[in-house]
Amino acid sequence: MATPEFIRTIRASAGHQLLWLPGVSAVVLDDEGRVLLGQRSDNRKWAVLSGIPDPGEQPAAAAVREVYEETAVRCVPERVVSVRALEQVTFGNGDVCQFMDITFRCRAVGGEARVNDDESLQVGWFEVDALPPMDERQMFRIKQALSDEPTWFEPMSFG
Repeated sequence: MATPEFIRTIRASAGHQLLWLPGVSAVVLDDEGRVLLGQRSDNRKWAVLSGIPDPGEQPAAAAVREVYEETAVRCVPERVVSVRALEQVTFGNGDVCQFMDITFRCRAVGGEARVNDDESLQVGWFEVDALPPMDERQMFRIKQALSDEPTWFEPMSFG
């Protein structure tokens, strides 16, 4: 996956230790109600489009940028779907990250879906009842984006 330059700079002094980073994801829907997905080149799994905002970049703008960079599809954000701290992930090179993900529901407004960078093996539009196999986290994002529920977040527990 393409690692942003500012993270490479941090890694030069931090090594492989855990980095707590912002992340954005986009559940992009077209006029037919299909979902735009990409098959990731790092793990070969199908997923909604996601990435890391640049320093100072607004989360919604980052989601729109990531969708275009990865798929050549233009979209506009409609609402925040969920805000969630994800599980730690250890990449093949030993780097450890944990992301605070903000997922947006977006509407496609132009462009033709295609692989537009080296982060995806395939991209495409999928009917909601014919999605490729995906992990529960991806399915949860899509379910929340398709619902009329308010923004999801993990409730606080007192005890």
